Amino acid sequence: MYFTSFLVLSASVAAVVGAPFTFPTADGFPRPNRTQLALIQQGAGGTLSNAFLPMTLKSATIAILELLANNEIFEVVFFTQLLTNITTNVPGYDAAATAPLDRDYLIKAISTIVNQEKLHALGARGILAGAGQPVIEPCQYDFPVSNFKEAILLAQTFTDIALGTLPEVQEVFATEGSESNRTVRLLGSILAQEGQQDGFFRFIQQKTPSAAPYLTGGSAGFAFTALQAYIVPGSCPKPLSTIDLPTFKPLNILTKPMARNMTLEYSVDGEVSCKDQSVVYLSGQNLPVRVPISCSSVKPRPGGSTFKADFPFLAGFSNGLSIAVVVVGTTGQLLDPNEVAKVAVYAPGLIEVN
Repeated sequence: MYFTSFLVLSASVAAVVGAPFTFPTADGFPRPNRTQLALIQQGAGGTLSNAFLPMTLKSATIAILELLANNEIFEVVFFTQLLTNITTNVPGYDAAATAPLDRDYLIKAISTIVNQEKLHALGARGILAGAGQPVIEPCQYDFPVSNFKEAILLAQTFTDIALGTLPEVQEVFATEGSESNRTVRLLGSILAQEGQQDGFFRFIQQKTPSAAPYLTGGSAGFAFTALQAYIVPGSCPKPLSTIDLPTFKPLNILTKPMARNMTLEYSVDGEVSCKDQSVVYLSGQNLPVRVPISCSSVKPRPGGSTFKADFPFLAGFSNGLSIAVVVVGTTGQLLDPNEVAKVAVYAPGLIEVN
């Protein structure tokens, strides 16, 4: 399965949600008391860090933490609803849908993930609060899946995005000064934990637990843009527009990507110029790969355009997640995901190939 657009698929959300999700949850999240927090920690297999955290934050780290808090709360809601659908035998999530997995093991595993994501969210909120910054409150969410198989693939994909973004987050904290340096190890532990989760999601799909030797890197702006596809517009207490990160116009993939050289068709809500723009791919930890937009393929459609570009998978692309981006310019070697983000117009196009 591939993702033509997270937004396009949202029509199937009603099938995944057993009941409206409300805050606080039964265990008090996102403001649990001491007793409730102890139960969350017991279910997560560990505790919140009690290490000293920064008392001051610079603007770059504030924006990153606001992204992390939003993302972790979204994951709490996603996995809680997934767990509810499994335990209440919602069609598409019943024993037949989850076979041949052991039902008790699956429920325990997803329950543990829910509690771990709650601690991640509480941790990000705690760092913001400790530095005198407003905490991120939950939004309302839509999830574009209607059965267990689709839910696990989506979980793998948004975890892949997180794994590609967290190294950049560590870099930002490492360059912001001595107080922020304290957070780098904490972020590294989250990165490793998310990697364990991703291996579980891949195992369920009968994929190798680890996709590639080096996973695809991204940028905070790409992660922030992808996250917004799950958030009901206007539902966040802190408007997403106030978070100091870029939001890009969506890039939709209309062709199913395969592990071979091929041509992909894309659509965007806007104009595309084959003379002034090109497609750049991020895959693994390789240098970004730029390919031209086929001029003959650019066609108008209601509200936007469609076009085609080569997908040179055999040129050293990695299994798992690759990211497509339409950028300004047609020549020159971009050096890393941040350079790609600086010239991005439409992004991210999320490609899962195994």
